[in-house]
Amino acid sequence: MTSKVTAVGKTVDEAISLGLGQLGVTRDQVEVNVLEHPSKKFLGLFGGRNAKVELSLVRSGRVPTETEPQVAPIVEAEDNRSATTRLESPNSAAPGPMKADASAPTESTPRREQPNPVVIAPNEADLSSDDATGVRPMERYHEAADFIREVAGAMGLDVEVDVRKNRDGGLLDISGPELGMLIGRRGQTLDALQLLAGVVANKGSDKFVRLTLDAENFRRRRAKTLEDLADRLAERVVRTRKEVVLEPMPPQERKVIHARLQNHPEVDTGSRGEEPNRRVVITLK
Repeated sequence: MTSKVTAVGKTVDEAISLGLGQLGVTRDQVEVNVLEHPSKKFLGLFGGRNAKVELSLVRSGRVPTETEPQVAPIVEAEDNRSATTRLESPNSAAPGPMKADASAPTESTPRREQPNPVVIAPNEADLSSDDATGVRPMERYHEAADFIREVAGAMGLDVEVDVRKNRDGGLLDISGPELGMLIGRRGQTLDALQLLAGVVANKGSDKFVRLTLDAENFRRRRAKTLEDLADRLAERVVRTRKEVVLEPMPPQERKVIHARLQNHPEVDTGSRGEEPNRRVVITLK
């Protein structure tokens, strides 16, 4: 039997339990040396590391029983209460074909119990299918919402983020006091946060999800402002017979201008330039 192993986990306790599973012993049969303590990622995105421990076997006269290797699966399934209950209840009537080799249950049991199901709230279980990571879109939207709360907290703001589905993907609606700091001039800060929230939601996934970040109905109020602007500029183009070039806008705002004037009888719209300096151009037909 191996006398020393190194194990890695999200927490020190999880790393210890995984190491115990590899050795096939209990906690009182090893000495633990914590090599690295876990650290959180900055804003949920960058840096961070797992816990790393070294377990050295202490020789004793005790031989592990067949149920002891269940320690590692219990820890791995701690987020799934039903799975934990099953593992903590030994079945005394179960056959023991592995008795001939005391180490065999140690190696096979943890691997058999690793693919634990993801815990999902009942009202989310019927949403769109999982991607290769096994994580549903609503769970990823909630991760993005946690990121927004963390950023707002770093700015001294106490906010709530309501997460719901819409036809374009996910909508994260921020509420709370002093949201002007999160919105910024013409929504520039909100747009930047939306971009970062999208990175969080799609981190490590092969299936892209789209989300929209809003605060105090800013998106709707901004769209109304842009529609009124499009109407006024279209009238100017018709009156002066000269094209009008707008200031650079993000894609979602250019889309509002194009949609507003797409059925106009006298003007057309187009775009010029490269991101982030791409502009809407209104011309005569």
